[in-house]
Amino acid sequence: MSDALTPAPAPGDAGRRSNLSLVLSLLHRNGALSRADLTRATGLNRSTIATLTAQLAELGLAYEAAPSGASQIGRPSPTVHPDPATAALVINPEIDTITLGLVGLGGTVLKRVRYETDRVPSAREVVNVSAAIIQGMRGELDAAYRVAGIGVAVPGLTRADDGLVTYAPHLEWFDEPIADMLHEATGYRVRASNDATLGAAAEILFGAGRGASDMIYLNGGASGIGGGIVTQGSPLTGTAGYAGELGHTLVNSSGRLCHCGAHGCLETEVSRAPLLAALGLSSRDSDRLEEDLVAAFEAESGPEPGIAAEVSRQAAYLAVALRNAVNLFNPSLIVLGGFLGSLYRVAPERIEVAVRGEAMRGAREGVRIVRAQLGRDILLIGAAELAFADLLANPREAEALPRRA
Repeated sequence: MSDALTPAPAPGDAGRRSNLSLVLSLLHRNGALSRADLTRATGLNRSTIATLTAQLAELGLAYEAAPSGASQIGRPSPTVHPDPATAALVINPEIDTITLGLVGLGGTVLKRVRYETDRVPSAREVVNVSAAIIQGMRGELDAAYRVAGIGVAVPGLTRADDGLVTYAPHLEWFDEPIADMLHEATGYRVRASNDATLGAAAEILFGAGRGASDMIYLNGGASGIGGGIVTQGSPLTGTAGYAGELGHTLVNSSGRLCHCGAHGCLETEVSRAPLLAALGLSSRDSDRLEEDLVAAFEAESGPEPGIAAEVSRQAAYLAVALRNAVNLFNPSLIVLGGFLGSLYRVAPERIEVAVRGEAMRGAREGVRIVRAQLGRDILLIGAAELAFADLLANPREAEALPRRA
């Protein structure tokens, strides 16, 4: 387990809520744990853990099973599982697709629906498509799941307190109340946040960042490059939730004009489209990018000059941004997702050498660069955390969720 917790339980109802929250959070983030594991992690006694896990089972948030594996000395401790039948609906709009998923407690992606669009979807189109897909799933949802709410991963600046998308440049959205619109269309409670911020949360809870207290996450997708920063174990969000826009750091003073109004931003110099073009792929073939990129670099004759030049150019600018980030935030870990992970896979030396050779001594020492582990599930898992937040903080909220039919 990555959580080393030694709480001081509070008395009365508040203490019981706190302990339920603690146990549910451990199960959600670590998966199945024995009662003995929970006793050690929380510092609570065995009888209290037994009572709490029974309460979580009554709430439909966990279930117990006999331990599996090798025989143990003495009476084996039951294994407690987070119950994925309590789930979150998640939505990720992009410039060419709307992805909707169902994620169970424990971070398990249960279902994924990908709806391709012929043009950049408006906020209203995203709401209408999502509502129609959810309505089509309604029979399955009512029969097999209890939905805690909807989480939305938006490739743009999204206000934390009310889910207003103030500016999503690639989607061409301005001041769109996406959370309110989806709530009105579906009836579910909805929260929205920046996609890269949610990706960082997912990786630090379930992926490559587990156990890291200071991490930078950079994601490259169809809508550019976003970033998320974790410092001392907490996300760095800024006053309104807009922090982490590392895609708009300067990497080329003579670079092209960016939609943000500046020149030479990271996401104008490092982007997916030129890589796809160099490989002869269209945006609809984006799932093949890494496969074809790796094949090109593993070919006996090496990559074609155009592919090699584009990868070298983008890797150099990515390294500039990472060097700056290391100097600013002194992270222990940098996690690269999306096509940035693919770029790192074929050009790790170019990126590593530049970062370690040009970042300030001290700040660069000990920093590791790795690829994101959660793959295409990362934004779905991150968005689900928005929907699960209230439930994890107070599991008694499950009493208000509709029971399965």
